[in-house]
Amino acid sequence: MDHLRRLFSYVRPYRGRLAVGIVAVTVASLVGLLFPLLIRNLLNTAFAPDANAVDARALLDRTALMIAGLVAVQAVFNFMRTYQLGRVGEAVVADIRKQLFSHLLTLPVRFFEERKTGEMTSRLTSDVATVQAAVSQALAQLVNQAINLVGGLLVLFYLDARLTLVMLTVVPAVAFAAVFFGRRLQRVSTSFQDMVAAANASAEEAIQGVRVVKSFTAEALERRQYATAIDASFDRALQRVMLRSLFVPAVIVFVFVGIGVVVWFGGRLAISGAMQSGDLVGFLLITLFVGGSVGSFTGLWAQLQEAIGASRRIFELLDERSDVLEPASPVTPEHVKGQVAFEGVSFSYPDRRGAVLNDVSLVAKPGEVVALVGPSGAGKSTLVSLISRFFDPQEGRITIDGVNIRDLPIRFLRKQIGWVPQETQLFSGSIAANIRYGRPDADDEEVRAAARAANAADFIEALDEGYDTLVGERGVKLSGGQRQRVAIARALLKDPRILILDEATSSLDSESEALVQAALEVLMRGRTTFVIAHRLATVLGADTILVVDAGRIVQRGTHTELLEAGGLYADLYRQQFAGEERLA
Repeated sequence: MDHLRRLFSYVRPYRGRLAVGIVAVTVASLVGLLFPLLIRNLLNTAFAPDANAVDARALLDRTALMIAGLVAVQAVFNFMRTYQLGRVGEAVVADIRKQLFSHLLTLPVRFFEERKTGEMTSRLTSDVATVQAAVSQALAQLVNQAINLVGGLLVLFYLDARLTLVMLTVVPAVAFAAVFFGRRLQRVSTSFQDMVAAANASAEEAIQGVRVVKSFTAEALERRQYATAIDASFDRALQRVMLRSLFVPAVIVFVFVGIGVVVWFGGRLAISGAMQSGDLVGFLLITLFVGGSVGSFTGLWAQLQEAIGASRRIFELLDERSDVLEPASPVTPEHVKGQVAFEGVSFSYPDRRGAVLNDVSLVAKPGEVVALVGPSGAGKSTLVSLISRFFDPQEGRITIDGVNIRDLPIRFLRKQIGWVPQETQLFSGSIAANIRYGRPDADDEEVRAAARAANAADFIEALDEGYDTLVGERGVKLSGGQRQRVAIARALLKDPRILILDEATSSLDSESEALVQAALEVLMRGRTTFVIAHRLATVLGADTILVVDAGRIVQRGTHTELLEAGGLYADLYRQQFAGEERLA
């Protein structure tokens, strides 16, 4: 019930439409209950011992006209209730989708590193679709059948309290079946949604990495893995089908047992003269209404249990909280120069043993280029990730212009930082849209100017559709060098004070690297720049080179100073250039 209350709390903004829909349901349902009463009065009058044929025919004509009028009224109110409640349901589901996606964007990078993309999209699609069926359809049915049930029972008590109490003897059995099957159905439904999410995640990874799949001829492997996941979800779906298949007939049996008892007991009353025949027929018709409502409730109950299972997974995401918190008393400087300082910073990932960074201290002055070099896994990428507060250190602090970055609004902080990674992430859309991602309010001329500065204008304008060319998912229609230059144009348009280049040229050929390097030099002018590089030739001119090993800065200085000092940097330099000379 907690999940249902939370789910239906989304209805509050639409309570006006909900009220109109409920009134319409009430009127339509009450009108429906009048039909058996009209027929009951007709039969009691027509078959009375002193009934007059002329009066009976006149009553029949009036009853037919009244039924026609009631049908018209019911049709109008049924339309109103279906439209209003359906609209409320669709609006609620749209709100849940928007809130869920918006909330996902607030979660830290750590969360997405621990979850699969396919799992997230499954919750946005299949889970919300399950909730949608419950909210948009079950809500209208729930109100309708509730009124039929309660109103029908009140009429039944009015007609004959003894017979109604006899009929209600089956209620405990129906309630037991609902609880017994409902709980199991909820567990199976939640498990099924989890399995579907796992299958979606597997499929999405294979589709995104289709070039790797094909290059390793791993189609059969991926096919088997996906088929295994789907078969597991199919087995669980069969359990759900079995529970529903048992649940509905069990309730129907109990309902018809109750109707049978009513027919038997009511027939005895009619034969003995304790009950009129019209009352018995009307009672039986309304009993069918009530029985139909109970039967409908079984389907609704099953649907609601599935919705509870799906909503639990949705609310699990909505209840996730970021461990990177906004400052309680934010500080927003009017101007950012770009001096970055690490003061005794130590950091470790929650799911890994040992510290990734240990007592790191450094200062990058405004406009300086600071290079980070060292073996793989030394902590270079983690170090620069802390500047953007993708993670927060456990010890020490990081400042920009002397202000602790924890005191800066996160949005303001990240607006000061531009990032050009090794694997450029472009979005499926046009080249212009990807460049404008750096500053969404930029006009066309500013976009073109950024492209020219990034050495990207020539290749863009050579394309048939120019800046309107679609890049495909993750930019697959562009080469590595072209994607990198678009990313540089995006960063230029953002105009950050601090720049992070994470292996920005390591995967490019010589020609592309020269073009990208020239674009990077334009981008780096006047900005505090952190460069992560395995190829030391790209950082020879850095103002400061920091050598990182096992989470510590073990050396620092210029290229010349570090070569003269010997140690890890000199070893890396000799190994790399000796290897390049052998290849030459």
